[in-house]
Amino acid sequence: MRRETAYKLAGRKHGSGSHHAASGIAKTREIRFKAVPPGQVAQARRSLAALRGVQVEPGRDDRSLIVHYNVLDFTLELLESCLVSAGFQLDRALLVRLHRALIYYVEDTQVHNLRSPERLIKQSHEVYIKAYAAHPHGDHDDTPPDLREYK
Repeated sequence: MRRETAYKLAGRKHGSGSHHAASGIAKTREIRFKAVPPGQVAQARRSLAALRGVQVEPGRDDRSLIVHYNVLDFTLELLESCLVSAGFQLDRALLVRLHRALIYYVEDTQVHNLRSPERLIKQSHEVYIKAYAAHPHGDHDDTPPDLREYK
């Protein structure tokens, strides 16, 4: 049975976007820069602020920025790769790189899960019962119900 048929039999409606409402898609992340070249944080702030859907504010110190975005529109990996390709120097300390890799993985997984259709976990057996009942099969008993129990 095709997936679309199973969803249709279960009465699921997809594409409405209502299941995204409370799924944590608004992200707030920190982007850390190297100390050299000077002035790159201010320039990066202007570049990121030009993107629609990205809000930028100063970070905890003079070498960082705080960005707010929707994970369905942007990911931290996309934002940072754009900055790197534009010539900005990001912090490459081990802890920062590990934190960055974890965020990349989590956001990638979240985007994949949000864009895939809902799974039929609780109602899957009902779908297959309906599909099985609709097709002719060989286990039909023509004996009247009152004679079936007679022995």
